[in-house]
Amino acid sequence: MTRRWIGPVAATVVALTVWQMIVWLADTPAFILPGPLRVAEALWRDAEIIAENTMITFVEILLGLVIGAALGISTAIHLSLSPTARTFILPVLVFSQAIPVFALAPVLTLWFGYGLLPKVIMAVLIVYFPVASAFYDGLAGTPRGLIDLARVMGASRTRIMTRVQIPAALPSLATGLRLAAVYAPIGAVIGEWVGASRGLGYLMIYANGRSKIDLMFAALFVLAIMTVLLRALIDLICTRFLSRWTGETTRPEGL
Repeated sequence: MTRRWIGPVAATVVALTVWQMIVWLADTPAFILPGPLRVAEALWRDAEIIAENTMITFVEILLGLVIGAALGISTAIHLSLSPTARTFILPVLVFSQAIPVFALAPVLTLWFGYGLLPKVIMAVLIVYFPVASAFYDGLAGTPRGLIDLARVMGASRTRIMTRVQIPAALPSLATGLRLAAVYAPIGAVIGEWVGASRGLGYLMIYANGRSKIDLMFAALFVLAIMTVLLRALIDLICTRFLSRWTGETTRPEGL
């Protein structure tokens, strides 16, 4: 575990050092590009307001991730069980991806106001398809021999799903959840950019409008760290669960 973090930490230190050197050498005005040191000062100075808005965004992300993943899992199972669902629902899911999800943010704000709900819905929409698509592909890709063997042994359709297809598709589900952990913050923050009075997205817009670029970068940095930690947590949960359920201990490269 420790060795896994050496590379990312070293890369982060190098990137921050290069960033600070560019700011010093180019003498870039702080209202255009503040250096890491100035951003760190903003993090310390405005820690309370950043923490308050971080909690709001975290709740939106967590709710969106849980609800979106649950809907995606249930949809994938339904599609796998029902030919009718595959005929009517699957084309709708594919077509829905032709509509930019971000374009729906103003409509959701108009319908549901400036509170928590439209941000959660945005996160759900952006999480739902990767989870549903990855898990459905895993269910559909279950080795035919295993299904035929279960049928020969008299297993019902539901029992084949719960005892054969779902266990075989868990690695695909894990991949979808890892992607969802990265996508969920995007949906929540886009919703906050369109209309909100709290959250890291709102704080970025607020800071930008008042030329507090160091505060804007500080909020962006916190959002990035939160996304990385959430992704790492989901990865850890998926890896531990897969190792116990299927004996698989490796993770897809780059995921």
